[in-house]
Amino acid sequence: MPSEGLRWETLEALKNSPKGKLKYSPDWLEKGEDILAGCIEVSSLSPLSGQILKRLSPRPLLKTRSLSSCVRDTSPEISEDLAAGASVPISPRQISSPTSPPPVSIHAEEDEQVMSSLFKLDFVHLHSFIRQTLIHSEETAELSLRQEQQERLVATAAKCESEQLKRYEELMELKQRQEYQSMRDMLEKETQESLGRQEKLREEHRHRMKILNLRLREAEQQRLREAELERQRQVEGRERHRAINAIQEEVLQLNQLLQPRPSTLTDPALDHTPYITRGNQLCSQVSEVVPASADVSPHTVEDLTVAERALQEMRSLVRNLQDEVAQATERKRKEQEEEEEKKKRHEELKAQQEEQKKTAARSAKEKVRRLSTKKFKMELQKAATTPVSQIANISGAPLKEAFEKIDKLLSSRPVTSAGKTVSTSQHPQGLEFVSYKLAEKFVKQGEEEVASNHSAAFPIAAVASGIWELHPKIGELILAHLHKKCPYAVPHYPPMESGTSVEDYQKILGYRVDDSKVEGQDSFLKRMSGMIRLYAAIIQMRWPYTGKQGPHPHGLNHGWRWLAQILNMEPLADITATILFDFLEVCGNALMKLYRGQFWKLILLIYEEYFPRIEAVTSTGQMGSVTRLKQFLETSLRTKQIPVPKSELGSAFFRS
Repeated sequence: MPSEGLRWETLEALKNSPKGKLKYSPDWLEKGEDILAGCIEVSSLSPLSGQILKRLSPRPLLKTRSLSSCVRDTSPEISEDLAAGASVPISPRQISSPTSPPPVSIHAEEDEQVMSSLFKLDFVHLHSFIRQTLIHSEETAELSLRQEQQERLVATAAKCESEQLKRYEELMELKQRQEYQSMRDMLEKETQESLGRQEKLREEHRHRMKILNLRLREAEQQRLREAELERQRQVEGRERHRAINAIQEEVLQLNQLLQPRPSTLTDPALDHTPYITRGNQLCSQVSEVVPASADVSPHTVEDLTVAERALQEMRSLVRNLQDEVAQATERKRKEQEEEEEKKKRHEELKAQQEEQKKTAARSAKEKVRRLSTKKFKMELQKAATTPVSQIANISGAPLKEAFEKIDKLLSSRPVTSAGKTVSTSQHPQGLEFVSYKLAEKFVKQGEEEVASNHSAAFPIAAVASGIWELHPKIGELILAHLHKKCPYAVPHYPPMESGTSVEDYQKILGYRVDDSKVEGQDSFLKRMSGMIRLYAAIIQMRWPYTGKQGPHPHGLNHGWRWLAQILNMEPLADITATILFDFLEVCGNALMKLYRGQFWKLILLIYEEYFPRIEAVTSTGQMGSVTRLKQFLETSLRTKQIPVPKSELGSAFFRS
């Protein structure tokens, strides 16, 4: 470019100029040297040259004066040199010093001296100074021209550079717009992609929600199916539980059939021991299955199978025993028939001889019997009931005396009562009459004496169980009277049949009805409580003075059966809580010792399942017995112990 060439020429000219040859030293300012001292060399002129120039021209004279005045005022040394006519170099700084004082006027005299001195100057030096001044003026003009050219070039270059800068800025702005547009396009593209991904995620979310809903529905259906199956299992478990309870009841009843009857005890060929042992094992096996109802898990099919197998085996035992009994009975019957046949023939001969004697005496005895039967019944009844009334828990000796009187009377031996000697052998029906009245008296003692004094239950039960063991018929009559007066000892809740009046139904339930007036609930519960306590004492008491120690005629297994049957029946308000509490308080300790863990399972069942049913049917005014039963169950489960009844008779009592 032309401007580029001119620029380089200008730089080259400046380089070759005197100013371009300046030498720079960092010590100039410290040494006080003038920076331009090395590039300006002024020719040595006379100090009077300024006067000459002043004379020649007015304008140069002004400058010369200024110069001469500057020279005079610079320093004493320069003034001395000027006065001696020496030549002194003049610096531009000294010439143009702004602090120089104004020029001093020269007197006329001095002008003449100056003029004469000037003419003496060397015109060669003046000529040289003028020439250098002109050259310097030309160079200055040339430099000014070049400076103007350079400024124009610089302006032109600056304008070009400005235009290029504008183009560059426009280019950068264009690039920025393009980049902004590219970024915006990219952002829009990413936004579209993000929206697409969000839509895809929403679609996946909807799909997963559908799957989760399907799974939730399936889980809910599965839960309902499992709940239905669980309900069916519980129903089946309850059915199995009822079936097992029924099996246990039948097994216990069949086990009673294995016990030897009085008619078979005299037969040495018939041994009941293996049957009794196996029957007890089967009862224990079923008992281990039945109390499992207190556990969390219901009865299983295996439990029912075990119970049914035990029932079948028990039936087989009973059938086999009955077959043996039948065979033994048949043999005994034949032997008796043969013996009776012999006796019959012998007696026929005797009868023919004594018939005449008896016929005469019969008429006389018939008259006497009619007169004395009523009196004899009163004497027998007094002889039977008086020892029972005298039973008390004072000591063992009176108890033994009462027992022996009752045993003699039932053994058809003479007994003294009220100063008279009586015997059941005095009348053909005397033994049956005494047995009936004696059993009735035992139950009445429970109804009255035990109801008022709970401690009387054990001595009465001790005598009753001993008499029962020696005379089984008395035990059957005691149970008959007890079940008639207290059907809850069966246990049995009699339903009201159609056609039965309310009064008759109250009597069936055990209430006393006199002249259509029913006894109060407290009196009724008190009597029922006394009889249940007597029954609970009988099944655990043994007469200690008897010689043989066989199985109890009506032992604790009947108490277990009674509890099982009670729990299989719907509770009644007031009465169920009362009889359960009385039975467990009297007999609970004995059952705990015999059945142990199975008994505690049964107690837990009563507390968790059966007791809430009792509370549900009990009104607010009947909560006394319910509260006592609840406290008894809670205390027993907490301590894992049922206390011995306070009135139980120990060995020390019977030795007293």
